[in-house]
Amino acid sequence: MTAALASAPAPHGISLGEATRVWARIALLSFGGPAGQIAVMHRILVEEKRWIGDARFLHALNFCMLLPGPEAQQLAIYVGWLLHRTKGGLVAGVLFVLPGFVAIMALSWLYALYGSVGAVAAIFFGLKAAVLAIVLDAVRRIGSRALRNGPMRLIAAAAFVAIFAFALPFPLIVAAAALVGFLGGRAGLRAFSGGTGHGGGPALLSDAESRLGAEVPAHARPDLSWSLRISGLFLLLWLVPVAGLLAMLGPTSVFSQIALFFSKMAVVTFGGAYAVLAYVAQQGVGTYGWLAPGEMLDGLGMAETTPGPLIMVTQFVGFLGAFRTATGLSPLLAGTLGGLLTTWVTFTPCFLWIFLGAPFIERLRGNRALSAALAAVTAAVVGVVLNLAIWFAIHSLFGRVERFHGGGLNLDLPVPATISLPALLLTAAAIVAVFRFRVGTLPVLAGCAAAGALYRLAVG
Repeated sequence: MTAALASAPAPHGISLGEATRVWARIALLSFGGPAGQIAVMHRILVEEKRWIGDARFLHALNFCMLLPGPEAQQLAIYVGWLLHRTKGGLVAGVLFVLPGFVAIMALSWLYALYGSVGAVAAIFFGLKAAVLAIVLDAVRRIGSRALRNGPMRLIAAAAFVAIFAFALPFPLIVAAAALVGFLGGRAGLRAFSGGTGHGGGPALLSDAESRLGAEVPAHARPDLSWSLRISGLFLLLWLVPVAGLLAMLGPTSVFSQIALFFSKMAVVTFGGAYAVLAYVAQQGVGTYGWLAPGEMLDGLGMAETTPGPLIMVTQFVGFLGAFRTATGLSPLLAGTLGGLLTTWVTFTPCFLWIFLGAPFIERLRGNRALSAALAAVTAAVVGVVLNLAIWFAIHSLFGRVERFHGGGLNLDLPVPATISLPALLLTAAAIVAVFRFRVGTLPVLAGCAAAGALYRLAVG
């Protein structure tokens, strides 16, 4: 970046300039959702560069999973902070988001201007089928790690029923699961013991063998004064724009609504990107009406095919919300500001959480109750993501969906006669490719996009 970065102090022989180049590389290679992004970071930071040990990497990941928001970006901030304190965390966190931000903004412009054009609509028709298969695969992957026993499977089932049949708020479901897990862990119940669902097996590189070493660097030791100052700064950077919008535009402005909603999302959404998307879909489509269910799938297709956090789809949601409802501005300018605002209030809190809590994270190591709470939340996320997959399927495969209320139930039911056979066949093909032949995310997305374009070309 600059000569100042290249000449920055190099704790344990790792310069900030070298770290900047590595974080830029990681950001450009981070496709496929949080699981893929975490795998890329592990391969480069632990296996290739040998900067940190396997146990330290997993410990940092465990902490990030306890936090609301995108765990992969928070993990990048954590490791960047561990290597170079504030500058390192800022460089890692910003670079991890930057490529996805630029790509999603460009695609949002394209979608807003040409989304109804036949060729573009055909591509997104195909992408929806791929996205459904990818979300179902996420259910399988998370479930295989998280649902280790009967109580965990029961938590997942209860979470699914709560959000699918009763439309209970996602934060309430997560809080209930965390409480059950915490109490189970405190009671010493075996069903709530174990890992976090992100791996296992022998360490690939011990902390002592890494370049950082086994000891905590001096700059990473607990410093309450520093933690309060830096977290206070990020709290102001996050909330002052929100308060300013409310004061100037009032609570009914779409910009105020975007700032408030995504700020709340940054606080209450646990469990990874797919669980966050379930909450965004529930509110952005059903409550605010910023976009249609099919458009939510289009946005997810964008995020799956671009580098960076999968949660960047929220930028697309904010863009469309402002593009369609803002007054007094050109639609494209309003959409751009809405996307910028969404990204700001989504990712700024991540720096706050890490800088505030990371210096004290060692106190959480080996805490049975916290580990159990995390395990229960992960189990609940399986049910929530399954709901997301079914919700997407209903709204992409059927031309008409009716809302059913009664007996405490509150759910969407498709009208069978409106099913789209081409969409069903393409979705089935994508599911077979992912589950049977283990085709990667990008080839499935590319293949489905091409198939959608060919189909629309054939039918005119």
